[in-house]
Amino acid sequence: MIKSVVSKEYQSLQKEIVKLQEQWKQSIDPETIRPNLDKAAMAAGVPAAALTAIDFQISLFLQWIGEINATLIKSNPELETKLASISNLLNEETASRWIEEAFAFNHEYFSSFAEENGLDAWIPHFLAETVLRPYLQVIAEKVQPEVSSAVPGSGCPVCGEPVRLAALEEEGKKVMHCPRCLAHWNAKRLECSHCGNEDHKTIQFLQIEGDAVSQIQVCDECNGYIKLIDTRQYIEKPSAALQDLNSIHLDFVAQENGYKAVGEKKLIH
Repeated sequence: MIKSVVSKEYQSLQKEIVKLQEQWKQSIDPETIRPNLDKAAMAAGVPAAALTAIDFQISLFLQWIGEINATLIKSNPELETKLASISNLLNEETASRWIEEAFAFNHEYFSSFAEENGLDAWIPHFLAETVLRPYLQVIAEKVQPEVSSAVPGSGCPVCGEPVRLAALEEEGKKVMHCPRCLAHWNAKRLECSHCGNEDHKTIQFLQIEGDAVSQIQVCDECNGYIKLIDTRQYIEKPSAALQDLNSIHLDFVAQENGYKAVGEKKLIH
């Protein structure tokens, strides 16, 4: 099997983060998360999270930020000075804004926040996204029975994350997995998740030398791609978040070949 391009140290850190998120998820009161499954809206591509009322506990959010900072510093002590100002910057109002902007994929807000406060560009968004995910995962668990497919081009039907990871499971079924909220849904074997193209002439599979379990499905109609992992060959299946991380070499190969994580143009019907 191909050696991961992700360092062992970073893989270990991500495993620690996944463990933390699992613990955090257990401390969320399920009654504070109330999905409103509007089937017409979901059929139009609106993610379930956008239709969900959530009573966020800001005190928990701030506690988790502290815990993730401690985990990052333990993994890399050099981060201590870079993360030192976070606790002073985050009051309840700012924490609420972080939740709102992470929910909305507002990368520009976090870039501006980092610049204004002298932080490395990655820090605010990484922290906000990391502590938001347990809430998204609870939403996914609640609505999973109603999620069987996705609208091409709309991203994950639960959280709206751009689609990028699929697994070949029992009997060769293609099942999409969201690394962000851990939702999953069925997909046609020959279908582009970005534009809905089903033409076998314009959907191709790129094989990776030395990697027996992975391939990249690419679409020449929209230049989009997804990573396709044959999980039947795993003894123990890693979480979608770790599968996504460990298959980052596929992203590099796809992008070097001119394909994008989000398709650029839609088919005209």
